[in-house]
Amino acid sequence: MSKQELVVLGQDDPEGCCPTLLTAPLDEEGAETLAKVFKALGDPVRLRLLSMIASRAGGEVCVCDLTPAFDLSQPTISHHLKLLRQAGLIDSERRGTWVYYRLLPEMTDRLAAVLTRPAGAVG
Repeated sequence: MSKQELVVLGQDDPEGCCPTLLTAPLDEEGAETLAKVFKALGDPVRLRLLSMIASRAGGEVCVCDLTPAFDLSQPTISHHLKLLRQAGLIDSERRGTWVYYRLLPEMTDRLAAVLTRPAGAVG
């Protein structure tokens, strides 16, 4: 299983914030990265999966608890989870025959920061 390294931007900034869509134009690489994340979030099944994982007490959920919530086959659910993983939104760990998923808050925090209007912004 490949491990994806996420870089959290803006940690050396004294305010701890990266540029937002409203303060600076995105460069090509930043736009491509964000587009992959938004594309992963652009499907209702994936949004529900992310919500189920993120809201789970204990911070992780077994795929065996996710699949019954949908009228979809297990391979289809696995495909959606793979896309969320590739977008850097979740991570997984195999334990025996089951795979457990957890949210990667670094990416959701980054999305929130990118979409937040700076304090004092007008209009």
